Formats: sequence, structure tokens, C-alpha cells
Amino acid sequence: MRHLSKNKELEFLFNSDKKQRLDHFLVEKMPEFTRSFIQNLIKNESVVVSGEIIKKSGYKLDSKAKIQVNVPEIVTTDLLPENIPLDVIFENKDVILINKEAGMVVHPSAGHESGTLVNAVLAHAADIEGIGGEKRPGLVHRLDKDTSGLIILAKSDNALQVLQKQFKERTVIKRYLALVEGSPTTPNGKIETFIGRDPRVRQRMAVVPESRGKIAISEYKVLEKFESHSLLEVTIFTGRTHQIRVQMAFIGSSIVGDRVYGRKRPSLPLKRQFLHAAELEITLPGKDKQQAFTAELPSNLQIILDELRS
Repeated sequence: MRHLSKNKELEFLFNSDKKQRLDHFLVEKMPEFTRSFIQNLIKNESVVVSGEIIKKSGYKLDSKAKIQVNVPEIVTTDLLPENIPLDVIFENKDVILINKEAGMVVHPSAGHESGTLVNAVLAHAADIEGIGGEKRPGLVHRLDKDTSGLIILAKSDNALQVLQKQFKERTVIKRYLALVEGSPTTPNGKIETFIGRDPRVRQRMAVVPESRGKIAISEYKVLEKFESHSLLEVTIFTGRTHQIRVQMAFIGSSIVGDRVYGRKRPSLPLKRQFLHAAELEITLPGKDKQQAFTAELPSNLQIILDELRS
């Protein structure tokens, strides 16, 4: 696969009495590129200020200066489009919103070089290649392999920047449906922990001390209680790896079917974890109000609920 852009030289003039960070100035002048892309240009010695190569994004522009930017040709990648069916919930020129099925890996990684959501999206929208990085074009958030539901991808660098800003500022509302073992001690609650790598098993995440993890914030409410299980709506405000699964296990209500953080032998006949990204509220590029999108519960999870209700 190849990206369509070529090497290009850009030139800007800074003329202000107020100091400004170099990367902030270039983000304003180059809206088609993400801030991280621009910072990498600076780091890789592709930005010259008044004849001097600058390698720090935080460099302060404080007087009249000529800034030259060399935008290199994006290297070819080995990502291949694959004709894999996708459940597209919404799509326009800026974004594509997909209801991901359980079992599908989001992006290529060791052991999962093909058959991923990214491979499928490349076949659906080829122009997304190169957006946000070679291996993860257009991705602003992730879902675990065995978690189904809504995931949004950007189709341009400008759209990616708009979406990334919302996720960083925690204005995006992400609601999940989770069936858990037993029932939490309260019908609703807020969980704030720090999550990091499990020091004993590096492939797992765990609740860890502040010095070793990142803040993870979730809220839950019990929607239905059954004899040995509870259906929860979980809203997350941060996007830590395995966040809901780790926190539910931490409070003693592990997710049904989660063999990593919950029971090795699930209490119900499930080959996946009962966790579904059911609702996403986000402001689309060019809009000024949040829009809500929903994805129905997959049939295999709905069958489990129906049997518990009968």
C-alpha cells in the first residue's frame, strides 16, 4: 500500500509580540496534520527556524522568524485491505462509526497481522491509510478483541485531531452494557483507581499504586438483578487498557465470560466476555453539539439475557 502524498516544503512567517510554542504555531498553520505528527517532524529535524534546526516542540517563538517545514513522503506500509464485512452505523467524509463484532482485533500486532478492523476499514475507505500512523490509521480509541460495540475512526488528519481533543478532554461519553457475577454492593457507584501493568503477569493489567499507573474513572448503575448476576450500564471517562474488566473484578463483580480477570470457568455458556460498547456521544467534526450513536446488543448476548429473564 502507498500513501498518495509527496515531499513538500512549507514556509511560514511568525510576527508577534507574544511568545508562542513552535508546535502550537504549526498546528494553527497546518490544520491538516495532527499535533503528534507535527511534533514528530520537529523531533526528526524537519523544522528550521530562521536558519536553525529546532528539535524541541516547546521551542518559544518570540520575535519575527521564518519557519521552514519539510513534510517528508510517508513511507509505504505493509497494511493490506481485506474484504471483511463491517457493520457501519454512520459514515460521512470525516468519520466512520462501526459496530465491531467480538473476536475481531482492532489493529495489527504481533500474532494478528491480518483480519483486523483496520484491514477491513482500508478495503472500505482506502483514503484512511496513513491517517494517525501507519499501523493504526484513523484510530482514536480501542476495544478489546472480545468486546463488541461502537468504535469511531477518523478519515482525515483534521478529523483525527478534532476527535483526539475530545477524548483527551474527557468530553466523549462512552456507555457499555456488562453482565457481571453477583451484584455490586451498591446499586450505583463511581470507581476511581490507578491502572497499570500487573507486576506478576505483564500481559495483564491491574489496580496499582498511583506511582505505577494512570487514573481510571468509571461510573456504573445496576439495570437488572438476577439470581446470581447483574446487568450494569458502565460509563467510562478514561480509556485505560481493560479498564472496565479490571475495575469490575476489583470491586468483586467480574464480567461474565472474562477468563483473564474473572472466573476461569464462566458461570454461563459464553465463549466471550459479556461486555458491549452500546452508546457513544461525541461531537463530530464541523458540528457544535454532541450526537449520540447506539449499537444493539449482539444476538448471542441477548439470548443470555432472555434466558436469565425467563
